[in-house]
Amino acid sequence: MNAPPAARLAAPTAHPGPGTRAPARPRRSRRPRPNLLAGAGALGWLVVVGVPVYALLIATFQRSEDYTARGPLTPPSDPTLRNYVAAVENGLLTFVLNTLLVTAGVVALVVVLAVTTGYAVVRSRARWASGTFLVFLLGLAIPSQAVIVPVYLVIVELGLYDSLTAIVLPTAAFALPVCVLILTGTLRDISTDLYEAMALDGAGPVRTFVRLVLPLSRSGLATVAVYAALQAWNGFLFPLILTQSRERRLITLGLFEFQGQYRVDIPGLLAAVVLSAVPILVVYLIARRSLVSGLMGVGGR
Repeated sequence: MNAPPAARLAAPTAHPGPGTRAPARPRRSRRPRPNLLAGAGALGWLVVVGVPVYALLIATFQRSEDYTARGPLTPPSDPTLRNYVAAVENGLLTFVLNTLLVTAGVVALVVVLAVTTGYAVVRSRARWASGTFLVFLLGLAIPSQAVIVPVYLVIVELGLYDSLTAIVLPTAAFALPVCVLILTGTLRDISTDLYEAMALDGAGPVRTFVRLVLPLSRSGLATVAVYAALQAWNGFLFPLILTQSRERRLITLGLFEFQGQYRVDIPGLLAAVVLSAVPILVVYLIARRSLVSGLMGVGGR
């Protein structure tokens, strides 16, 4: 006999057995709450950074008289490329080429010396290794302005005055302390087990350096290269003191060509600034990931 409907409704609900799964309860979708304070801060920072960049780029397409009359934030009514053409005609490419040569020399010296010094400091157990590292750390406290006179006298005695080599050597020397500090921290992140595995395979110090250290320190090397390039590209004191002729000028000194005795061609000067920033910006974009990893102490992995 079938049970009446009331009995069926009153019957207890059967519990799921050990092998059955209870029906999942629907989850409420939680939307992340907007962080208004962080958004306002990001917007404010965007304005602080974006307005000068906007004013810089807009000014390069204006004529000098329009820039003076209408202000730096007004879009040009008659855009022109005359400022970029004038920058190239005034010898900007020569200044950029000299700066590229100096930058390449500084980066090559700094990368080679910093990675070998860091490798010796990390792997050597001798006292001179730790003492050398302390000497490089001491170099962080010595500004270039404090020793510019001795540097000038040394360069003159070596017969290097008014040459690009006179700029490369001191620039690389003052960039080395920071670069050695960065690469020493990067190389210390390499596991000791990897060194032991290379030793068991019969690898000597040179082979270990080439096959293990260099591949695992790519981020640190990129960081050091970009840092050294920035130091060379933006250097002003050494080119000013150690060079004299126009043919040896770097971009930082070449920008003075765009100002006269009684007036300054601001749109032309800013156009030269934009062109001078393009090469180092390209280098940054290429090495951006490795640079961020190296600064975060990833150790090249």
